[in-house]
Amino acid sequence: MLTWKDIINFSVKGNPTPDKRVEKTEAEWKDELTPEQFRITRLKGTERPHTGDLCTAYEAGKYNCVCCNTPLFDSTIKFSSGTGWPSFTQPIAENAIKYERDTAFGMVRVEVMCNTCDGHLGHVFPDGPEPSGLRYCVNSESMQLEKA
Repeated sequence: MLTWKDIINFSVKGNPTPDKRVEKTEAEWKDELTPEQFRITRLKGTERPHTGDLCTAYEAGKYNCVCCNTPLFDSTIKFSSGTGWPSFTQPIAENAIKYERDTAFGMVRVEVMCNTCDGHLGHVFPDGPEPSGLRYCVNSESMQLEKA
């Protein structure tokens, strides 16, 4: 189980190696994604809170990257954080997520991205439920639910 200390270590010392890499040109991403998916995943955007389709979805399944279909989160670790974005306590695998220090907007946060394609997902915070204490706050537009 990942902890906040693990997350900080990844963001400072380097991320785990992904199982595979997917790299495409900006034009290829634009052709494959909707304009909103492209804005969020490739340009590090954020959807307005409480607007994403996956915010209130709790069906069993896996939440995969909308860009490369890599499994990121499992429905069993999703929880209602009240923040307006889908929230998870752990990634599906330690090497599914990439972590980078984010100092945009005068804050210090940890950005989370798909470790396979570098698609922006959201941020992770140390204010989630036990036992991990983590809250992965993820844009709905950056994922697709593969129902079980």
